[in-house]
Amino acid sequence: MALRALPMRAMKTALLVIDLQRDFCPGGALAVPEGDAIVPGVNALMHDFAEVVLTQDWHPAGHSSFASAHPGKAPFDTVAMDYGPQVLWPDHCVQGSAGAAFHPDLDTTRANLVIRKGSNPAIDSYSAFFENDRTTPTGLHGYLGERGITDLVLVGLALDFCVQYSALDAARLGYRVRVRRDLTRAIDLDGSCAAAQAAMRAAGVALG
Repeated sequence: MALRALPMRAMKTALLVIDLQRDFCPGGALAVPEGDAIVPGVNALMHDFAEVVLTQDWHPAGHSSFASAHPGKAPFDTVAMDYGPQVLWPDHCVQGSAGAAFHPDLDTTRANLVIRKGSNPAIDSYSAFFENDRTTPTGLHGYLGERGITDLVLVGLALDFCVQYSALDAARLGYRVRVRRDLTRAIDLDGSCAAAQAAMRAAGVALG
């Protein structure tokens, strides 16, 4: 089969697929409503990009962001950490577990790179670029810079947490950023979906 040539602009654009893992899909430990519905569209979109990066939440057991690590606390409570407020989550995406695996229908063969995040037991990591202290890098920015990437398209889960944090960091780092709203889904804690979209628009992120 002949390979389709990509336009020059596409060669400078990377697709970031955020956390399309079993635990974030229906039936998972931290399911995002309709999270699995975006998988076919994401698979189709991958073919438009020469550079595809997947991110994967990858927590050690007993991670500090788990409610189970804080006696008396429940999932979705918020606590103060050294790096700021932290939502406490159900145990999810534990390293090596079935829930940490990518959705079985996701075409991972299209990926050039997998970025695992959240592996430091003392700090959570929503963004594909930085841990939640906002300073410790994942290495993704250096990888993209080496390849001359200037534009990013983001899809995945969840819109109001890991997608949002990744998009805001990307914009702060100087990338032109677009979030494909149709290929994301949100948790929506107390209006977090609307707030996330407003924050991204204010940062210059295109939604659509």
